[in-house]
Amino acid sequence: MPYVNIKITKEGATPEQKALLIRGVTELLADVLGKNPRTTVVVVDEVETDNWGIGGEPVTALRRKQKEA
Repeated sequence: MPYVNIKITKEGATPEQKALLIRGVTELLADVLGKNPRTTVVVVDEVETDNWGIGGEPVTALRRKQKEA
């Protein structure tokens, strides 16, 4: 039973987009590894940008800098 955890920043991914991610990952595991789609678990976690850091800075700060540039 494969378990896949997708983590994305919480910045407005729609339910439709998340459904496409779930479907696509499930199909990929079936196609590449022969896994049964009925027993494949995919979880999408949305993380607030204050709780996600890149290069030592929270994503919130990085996004603010990008807007200012």
